[in-house]
Amino acid sequence: MMGQSRVKAHSAGELLQHFELSEEGEAVAVLDTAPLRVINKLVKNGNLHDAVTLLAHALPKREAVWWACMATKATMDTQIELNVAAVAATELWVRSPTEPNRLVAKKMGERAKNKTAAGWAATAASWSAGSITDEGEAVAPPDYLYAHAVAASITLAAVVAGPEHSTENYHLFLRQGFNLANGGNGQVE
Repeated sequence: MMGQSRVKAHSAGELLQHFELSEEGEAVAVLDTAPLRVINKLVKNGNLHDAVTLLAHALPKREAVWWACMATKATMDTQIELNVAAVAATELWVRSPTEPNRLVAKKMGERAKNKTAAGWAATAASWSAGSITDEGEAVAPPDYLYAHAVAASITLAAVVAGPEHSTENYHLFLRQGFNLANGGNGQVE
């Protein structure tokens, strides 16, 4: 079921304070326009990575991390136990964003060394709250840092099956993200 938009930013410019679009994306983006309109324009122009990155920054943390989980699960090799464990830890944090669950996701992201979509999804959960340093040192992550990890996760998930499938994967993942942005659960055909 779709509901009210989860995107709280009024303009794309608010979100672009935390990252840069590609030159092609910059040529398309109108900074004082609503984020979802800019994302749609980026998609129509073929700037799919820019669209994913902007949407990752537009979504609330839990929804963005859930999006990374869905994208990762769509293309990951389930024979690699570390991927399966990283996604399971990330999903656990999404369902129950407690500090112990965040720390498990952090450990899984570190074990995966951020080389896979699953590892980046776990890192996104760990960068959503708590401290980004080891225990004992409290350094809160910048409020937008999770979105960088979400974008990395979704990008890796889109390209893991090879370039012949990346555009199709990006479009599927963007439909999931738009569904989440518009109040849905991200489940799309």
